[in-house]
Amino acid sequence: MSETPETSERAPAKALRPAVLFDGGCPLCRREIAHYRKLRAAQGVEWVDITATEELESRFGVSAEAAMARFHVRDTEGEWQTGAAGFVELWSHLGPYRWLGRIVTGLRLVPLLEWGYVRWASRRLRARCVDETCAVTAAKQSR
Repeated sequence: MSETPETSERAPAKALRPAVLFDGGCPLCRREIAHYRKLRAAQGVEWVDITATEELESRFGVSAEAAMARFHVRDTEGEWQTGAAGFVELWSHLGPYRWLGRIVTGLRLVPLLEWGYVRWASRRLRARCVDETCAVTAAKQSR
């Protein structure tokens, strides 16, 4: 008896390497990412400075403007988690921070963190983007 698509078992899709899109032109963002990158588990994460990556949209499907506006983390299934959910996703891949992600999720604090993140991110974006032109766009054009 031959296998049909209905009866055959599909091989599980290979898990993607988590990817973090961050604003390397933001001093606070740079310091935070540098801290995370020092962790042993950080070697399993792809760190992408959106100010230094020309192929952001073609490679990741995220525009520079969207990446500048919100923190983006691609999970191992290829789905993008943004804002506070992005931090929780990142923490789940960094050994010492896994407990923090579990607590935040378990206590259902992600909406509260998102509320704070949105306010902080809008201030950061206003500081980094002048005349509706984000510094990431200007930095790429000056190369």
